[in-house]
Amino acid sequence: MQEKTVIYLAETLFAFLVLGILSCGGARKIALDPESRDFYETTQLIMTKHEKAIFNHLPDKESREEFIHDFWAKRDPDPDTEENEFKEEFLRRIEYANSHFKEGPPGWKTDRGRIYIYLGPPDKVDEIFTHPEYDYKDEKIRGSILFWIYYRYNLGIKFVDKSGIHHFTLDPYSGIIGDLLNAIEMAKLGVSIEDIFTKKFMNFNVEFNREKKEIVITIPVKSLTFIEKEGLLKADFEFEFHIYEKESLWKDKFKEIKSFEKTEDEVLELEYIIFTFPYDLNPGKYYFDVIVIGKEGIGKARKIFEIKI
Repeated sequence: MQEKTVIYLAETLFAFLVLGILSCGGARKIALDPESRDFYETTQLIMTKHEKAIFNHLPDKESREEFIHDFWAKRDPDPDTEENEFKEEFLRRIEYANSHFKEGPPGWKTDRGRIYIYLGPPDKVDEIFTHPEYDYKDEKIRGSILFWIYYRYNLGIKFVDKSGIHHFTLDPYSGIIGDLLNAIEMAKLGVSIEDIFTKKFMNFNVEFNREKKEIVITIPVKSLTFIEKEGLLKADFEFEFHIYEKESLWKDKFKEIKSFEKTEDEVLELEYIIFTFPYDLNPGKYYFDVIVIGKEGIGKARKIFEIKI
């Protein structure tokens, strides 16, 4: 069962990487201006499917400029500084991949380049040289086998050089040990797997109550850290909402700050903390892109929800 699971994950990621390469530069309904085209060429790699759907229907340069600004701002780990560390690191990894993984296509389109962009440099690299060529899963391997090991993520990734010219591809049979797919999806939202392991990442859920005309956010208590003041456990949050109507160009954006405080005994009885935000929407299908920032070191989280009203 374990072997089948590993093979399934490897084949799934292999398909994911191939589809990602094929989707790059795909047809659009609306022509892009040069600045938007340059942005979209590489950042579609870290866009969620919802962000791609939104971007691909923006009608003009002005709306795309706003999208680009929001795209990076949502991922900025520290908005209080002038630098956007996420953006700078992403661009650095693109440059590194293009410089070090020259295998025909641009380095950021290769299997090694994409994984490097998502996870950064491996903690350890092992290369096994195979000479002469040998048979592996009914294929001829003329080059070496490469292992990237990420101790901090508990991941191992295996590449093979089938051609013998130092062009490595993910081994589709047993190329992954660990939960790489989840790490990639979190990376797209600007959340590192370190945040999850150190409990800086807050899980949450978003719903819309049509009868009460309000947005409801539910946060599990176990994902929070409280500050004790004057005999109460307190936590302060900043909520940022980006709401898009799927079938039109309508968009809304707003922020709210809310506080929570209860006695320790009351908190121990809670499984979730619930926050509500009065809001009215017409019937339809929407994307809710929500960022929750917890003050005092609680952490930051971001999710995109499809809401039907």
